[in-house]
Amino acid sequence: MTYLLILSFFVVLPGLCMGQQKKDTVSKIALTTIAQISLGNSYITFPTDIGNIEPLWFEGNLIPNFYIRKSKNSRLMGVFTPQIIIRMYQEESFPVRTPSYIPQISVYYLLSPQSELRTVSTFGKLVHHSNGQDGDFYLQNGDVNLKTGDFSTNYCELGLIHTNYNTRTKSVRFLSTSVEIHSKPLTADELHGAYSLYRWNSMVSVFKIPTTRMEDQKRNASISIKGETSWMFGDINGWDALSINRLMASMTVYYHPWFLEDIGLFAQVYRGMDYYNMYFNHNISMVRFGIMTEKLRF
Repeated sequence: MTYLLILSFFVVLPGLCMGQQKKDTVSKIALTTIAQISLGNSYITFPTDIGNIEPLWFEGNLIPNFYIRKSKNSRLMGVFTPQIIIRMYQEESFPVRTPSYIPQISVYYLLSPQSELRTVSTFGKLVHHSNGQDGDFYLQNGDVNLKTGDFSTNYCELGLIHTNYNTRTKSVRFLSTSVEIHSKPLTADELHGAYSLYRWNSMVSVFKIPTTRMEDQKRNASISIKGETSWMFGDINGWDALSINRLMASMTVYYHPWFLEDIGLFAQVYRGMDYYNMYFNHNISMVRFGIMTEKLRF
C-alpha cells in the first residue's frame, strides 16, 4: 500500500501545481534558493506518526544555512550547514536519544546566467554524520546499541540541479541528481556490510508561485511538493542487487497559508532505511504531519 501511494504521488506530481494566475512573474531563480531546495528545510513533526516508527512526541530537523559569497549575484557560493536531527520518544521522562549531528560544507556553482529562468547548477558537499556517543556498537546479546552506540560516517556528494519556471502552470521546478560516496576508512567498521557506502540520490520539487500581495510586495511559495529517492549500492545485509530494501523514498507536500509569515504545514510519506543514526537497521514506512519553515524568495 505504501509503495502504491508513493508511486501515485510521482504520477500526479506535475498536475498538482496547475492553476491560472495572470500576473505571476519571476525575475530570476537565486542561487541561495537553489541551495535551500537542495539542503532541505527545518521542521518539527506532530505526535501523530502513522506507521511502524517508534512512538514519538516529535522529530525536529534543524537546518540553518550560512551563505558564503561575494554578492547576491555571485555564481559561486559556499554554504555551511550545522544540521541536527532530534527525536523525543513517548517513554518515561520523554528521552531525546542520540541526536544526529550532520555538519556539512557545500559549494554551489551556477553554470547558467542567474538572470535566466532555466538554469543548470552543480554542487559538491563534504558531510559528517555522527551521534556523539562512544559506547560499544553492539550490546552483549548482539543487538545494536541504540542508546549509546558509536555511529560515525563521512561522505562526499556530487550532483547537478536543473531549474525551470513554467509559464503555463506558474510554477518553479527543480530536478536534482547526485552521487553520494562514504569514505570507508572514515566510517565505523561495524557499518561495513550493513550500511550503504554508495548511493544515488534524486529529487523532484515543484513550487507554485502565488500572486504578489500588494500590502507587503512579498512572494512566498504557497504550495510545494517534493519527491526524493535514494538507491543504495554495495554489500548491505546480503540483499540482492535489485532488492526493494535498497530504496529510500519520500513525498512531502507543504502548504504555506497567507496568514503565516515564516512557517507552514506539511504532510510526508516515507519508506526505507531509518536515517536516524543507530536506527539505520530499522526499515520504516510512515505518514507524518508537522510544521516547516520554507522562506523562499523568487
